[in-house]
Amino acid sequence: MISLIGMPGSGKSTVGRSLAHRMQLPFSDSDAVIEQRLGCAIRDYFEREGEAAFRDVEQAVIDELTQGEPRVLATGGGVVLRSANRQRLRGRGTVIYLRSSAEALYRRLRHDTKRPLLQVRDPLQRLRELYAQRDPLYRECAHFVLDTHGSSLSMLVGRIMMQLELMSPGAP
Repeated sequence: MISLIGMPGSGKSTVGRSLAHRMQLPFSDSDAVIEQRLGCAIRDYFEREGEAAFRDVEQAVIDELTQGEPRVLATGGGVVLRSANRQRLRGRGTVIYLRSSAEALYRRLRHDTKRPLLQVRDPLQRLRELYAQRDPLYRECAHFVLDTHGSSLSMLVGRIMMQLELMSPGAP
């Protein structure tokens, strides 16, 4: 099990799909699984039921996905807010934190209307606040941190592959 964590827009799904293809493993995106289960967009559920109800569903999905067959898992940006998620992710596989600055994320996400936590007057300030809150949790959960700044998709996947090889000598 290889889990990717990081802020919204850090590239978890894109990197995860590419990494899974390269490793010939199934790929799962916890947010996509959650939306399929809910039958609606996370944003709509978030607005209707609130963040706590969403985090309950997210926790159940993370528990299920981390117990199944080996895979590459892209998680939602707030997955680390719950201690149970951090423990399950770290204890059941290798966790990679894709780290991006709030400013880089803002450049990528400034026109995004799907992420409920960024639908505020000052999204850059909100990203800075989220980063300050979540970065220590990402670091606590991660087996290694990969700075995404200035790296292409193929470079990021290559760096992850090298790091995974270093972590498990003798593995194919």
